[in-house]
Amino acid sequence: MLAALILSALAAESIALPGGPPVGMDYLASDQAHGRIWVPAGNTGNVDVVDIATGKVTPIGGFPTAPPRRPDRPKMGPSSATVADDGVAWVGNRGDDSVCAVDPLTRTRTACRKLPSTPDGVTYVRATREVWVTTPRTRTVTIVAASKPERGEPMTIKIDGDPEGVAVDQSRGVFYTNLEDHDRTLAIDAKTRKVVASFPTGCGADGPRGLAIDAERRLLFAACTDGAVAFDLARDGKEVGRIRTGHGVDNIDYAAKPGLLLVASGADGKLTFARVEKNGALSKIGETATAKGARCVVAGADGTGYVADSAGGRLLVVKPPK
Repeated sequence: MLAALILSALAAESIALPGGPPVGMDYLASDQAHGRIWVPAGNTGNVDVVDIATGKVTPIGGFPTAPPRRPDRPKMGPSSATVADDGVAWVGNRGDDSVCAVDPLTRTRTACRKLPSTPDGVTYVRATREVWVTTPRTRTVTIVAASKPERGEPMTIKIDGDPEGVAVDQSRGVFYTNLEDHDRTLAIDAKTRKVVASFPTGCGADGPRGLAIDAERRLLFAACTDGAVAFDLARDGKEVGRIRTGHGVDNIDYAAKPGLLLVASGADGKLTFARVEKNGALSKIGETATAKGARCVVAGADGTGYVADSAGGRLLVVKPPK
């Protein structure tokens, strides 16, 4: 009875984004240190910066867009973001195959780098002061120096599969991505550029999607299309937790302070909150209806979920259960 009460108590609010609907969204970024959500807003040519405290949206425009590869899709444009230690956001753009730095104070692009292939996930790696970008069309990870991105050629790491999802253990300098077509997760040492671990994800034929990490407890979380799984990195990627949440899962996120894993199921239109136990076991503690197709989520520091509703041109805001 208590579980039923928790499940029914949650409700979503929404923040409308300029230029939509629709607003094509994929990889959002949560800057928990500064209270911002960075929203690459694809077809609008904007990156929208959402102030968590007020809900105010500040669009940063002028990003190139391009026609979609499929006629039923919106235009391609800014599609992924990550935030460096200094608060600078790095934005991957499918509209012109680039990655650009965006100053959070001036709201301007300060440097851009053309990539050899279309970007997917993007993340900042502290140990090497680099931006790592998955480029699945060439089965590579592309690396750009954060200090002087316009100089030299980007380095690429060839991998044996289609990279999907990104996570970084910043204290140990290890980058993680999935091989969607081989149902495996890879660990790459950021300094040596070598694969140092590979283990089965166990998602099945549809393969794994997004990643999130609890670096302190050495737990890695991978999205399957119908839920999520937890791995103990201290024990060679041993599976320690798994939940089923609903279909159409893509990007997931983790809030360390409350110990919550957030999983958005796009096909079923709901957001699930899972408690992460000390040993990595996952237990569902709450869920709420979101919107059909809403398959990507990022978390605020308190565990609030920000879910991308691309068709509705909005962010759905869901408070965690208490």
